[in-house]
Amino acid sequence: MNNKHIFNLLLCIILFYSCKNESSKDTVEHKEVNIKYANGFEIVNENGNKYLILKRVFQSGTQSFKYLLTDKIDIQKNALKVPVEKLVITSTTHVPMVELLGKENNVIGFPNTKYISSEKTRALVDSGKIKELGSEQNMNTEVLIDLDPELVIGFALHPNNKLYNNMKKLGIPVIFNGDWLEETPLGRAEWIKVFGVLLGKEKEADSIFSVIEKNYNATKALAKTKTTTLKVLSGSMYKDTFYVPAGESFMAKYMSDANLDYIWKDTKGTGSLQLNFESVLDKAQKADFWLGCGLSETKEELVNSNRHYNKFDAFNNQKIYTVASKKGPTGGLIYFELAPTRPDLVLKDMIKITSPELLPEYEFTFFELLK
Repeated sequence: MNNKHIFNLLLCIILFYSCKNESSKDTVEHKEVNIKYANGFEIVNENGNKYLILKRVFQSGTQSFKYLLTDKIDIQKNALKVPVEKLVITSTTHVPMVELLGKENNVIGFPNTKYISSEKTRALVDSGKIKELGSEQNMNTEVLIDLDPELVIGFALHPNNKLYNNMKKLGIPVIFNGDWLEETPLGRAEWIKVFGVLLGKEKEADSIFSVIEKNYNATKALAKTKTTTLKVLSGSMYKDTFYVPAGESFMAKYMSDANLDYIWKDTKGTGSLQLNFESVLDKAQKADFWLGCGLSETKEELVNSNRHYNKFDAFNNQKIYTVASKKGPTGGLIYFELAPTRPDLVLKDMIKITSPELLPEYEFTFFELLK
């Protein structure tokens, strides 16, 4: 090979690697934080920047939102200043997540504070450190403006929510929490990672969720040691319709993980089935247990709401359990507040009800025998 050919070959090699290196400089470095169960959000790192992506926060619509997380005061549109020091939350399901991260003192406002059950956050409400904002869908914007929150974590069924759109017009940063749309118990609990990244407690959120996940899966494995499978009914009447969890709902997932034979386990859907009383009685009259009977706290209340409830074996055999009895000091249901964050305790409750010998030392957290 002559010198000219050697020179041309070397030139080609140099140009090839030069182009390759240049191309690699333009490649976006994209690394996702490990999200194992939740489908509604992602946390990603791109070229040294961290982003929170909310993929599903409304019941209708598929719009996603991508927020740059930054520590700068003067921030651009679709950016959030973190860690958030002055926070407004709007659902009691947010309370345990903030508390587990040790950031309840960062909360400055909440609508309908009477529904908060937790002792820690309840004390902050009573001392005036957390301000009452009115109702969820009609918050007092004047009080909100005076509080000057760095972030409002909202909840809405649809994106065209007038209240939250007005907040944005006033310059108040708003994002929406979609934990309630998750279809698995651990998927809902994993939203603590969203609060972790917003409050500067990302590592703590990961550790807390890992413990919840470990406890849940250990309890699930314990349930699988049962040799008998018990038949279970769940749901209640509203007017002339009997609402029961659909077979793909998170409640049905709980019962499956508790190794229970949920009567409508093979149905489709993630919400509720709307049935008539006769069809439910036909399938569930002989059910061993009835887990979740609406908001009734006593058998008298239950039968007063529908006198035909006494036709179920679970009613006559004292096998109905409710979550309506355990309340905070101002009437908020502990189940509604804490259960989404602690699915491991919900699962333990179900096993304690149906196979108490598997958890002899455990005391109920949410459920209670209907009196």
